[in-house]
Amino acid sequence: MAKPAGMFDRDFEWSELVRFASYSGSEATLGVVSGRRRQGKTFLLDGLCRAEGGFFFAASEATEAESLRQFGAALARFQERRAPFRFAHWEEAVEVLMSLAGPGGRPLVVVLDEFPFLAKASPELPSLLQRALGPQARREVGPVRLLLCGSALSFMGSLLAGTAPLRGRASLELVVPTLDFRLATQFWGLTDRRLALLVNSVVGGTPAYGREFVLGDAPVDLDDFGPWVLRNVLNPGRPLFREARFLLAEEPDLRDTALYHGVLAAIAQGNHTRGGIAGYLERKSTDLGHALTVLEDTGMIVREPDAFHGKRSAYRIAEPILTFYHALMRPEWSDLERPGRAPAVWERSQATFRSKVVGPHFEQVCRTWTRWYADPGTLGGHRSRVESGTVPDPTAKTSHELDLVVFGRDEDGRESLLAIGEAKWNDVMGLGHLHRLEHIRTLLRARNGVQAADTRLLCFSGAGFTDELRALAERDPAVQLIDLDRLYDGQ
Repeated sequence: MAKPAGMFDRDFEWSELVRFASYSGSEATLGVVSGRRRQGKTFLLDGLCRAEGGFFFAASEATEAESLRQFGAALARFQERRAPFRFAHWEEAVEVLMSLAGPGGRPLVVVLDEFPFLAKASPELPSLLQRALGPQARREVGPVRLLLCGSALSFMGSLLAGTAPLRGRASLELVVPTLDFRLATQFWGLTDRRLALLVNSVVGGTPAYGREFVLGDAPVDLDDFGPWVLRNVLNPGRPLFREARFLLAEEPDLRDTALYHGVLAAIAQGNHTRGGIAGYLERKSTDLGHALTVLEDTGMIVREPDAFHGKRSAYRIAEPILTFYHALMRPEWSDLERPGRAPAVWERSQATFRSKVVGPHFEQVCRTWTRWYADPGTLGGHRSRVESGTVPDPTAKTSHELDLVVFGRDEDGRESLLAIGEAKWNDVMGLGHLHRLEHIRTLLRARNGVQAADTRLLCFSGAGFTDELRALAERDPAVQLIDLDRLYDGQ
């Protein structure tokens, strides 16, 4: 089945949907599709329904009675009935839905988009679907290929978990991710690597932000980046201006939005530990457990363990537009809402943009490259995990932060420290940066339980390297230099 024209990438997701829809068995099957908003889930499923002649129903936030009326009308249109179905309850609606079949009794794709809206108004709906998909009901249902789709990640994640009614019923569980930094650059059509990373640090890899939200407006060069931000992100008349607020408002589990915005603001300002977030908000650390868990479950933040301290972890914002909003826009909101004030806000926020937005984002991109694109020859072996970490320096009575820590395993399963690295977005890296990494490597070699005899040193820079450092790296393969060209095109 050919992928719809105009669909960028998503080859894996499309192939899995086609496999699910093409299953020839006579029984009904269930698939669950989730992912953050604006990633193209609806586009994918609508394309599948069009290709297969399936039934697509997009739910809205409504009462049970209204949802049943909308569903009955949509199903009648699909079957070309003159009068809509009038369902009194979802038990009746599910019975009709699960009896559907394609021409000649062929399997029929059925999509219930924004399923969390339906389940919120009718909590019994997952149980009704469980019964319809159970062994006792197989003789009474048609070969329906039922796909439940939603953007509320906490709800969708719990749909098949633990003791949930649909646990064990699904034959497809597909998460549609954001585009990574390389794919996002292709999607935006950017060839200047520095410009590409700047754009990615603001809008990430969300497809809708590059099309519907900006009407295809991409910066033409580095000089146009600032004007592009003013045109599309700091402009009160454009949807990206309020997108970060709406992302939180759309999540049903986020009730105390002031607290969640506060947590995100703390992280955006550089407070990545639980204690640091609590101190920023002037709250007790124990008061933040629920908020941090909910933000994790909804995909707003991720918790990353410290490479050398199992009990420590760092919280990072998963969506760049949230970082940009909380680091730069939220503190200046009153000025930004007034026409004509955005250029002044943007000009005085350049230091914040570099230190709180681009710098941390560049570090994350470097970890992504190391985890998924770096060749074993670059790292000195096959990586098993890539993290950040903190290394104590007892003699100097301080500690050193590492942007990248790369572990690998040998043939006997023993873990070793393949590489450590530093990422600098706006600094030309030289021998001083390398000597710092060498000092940290010496500290790690002296620690018990850390196999660091052959640890390599990785230097990432968005501004380049000195001639002395380049000359040294050419002689010593244990020193690897990764610039923007290698980050985007190399291994």
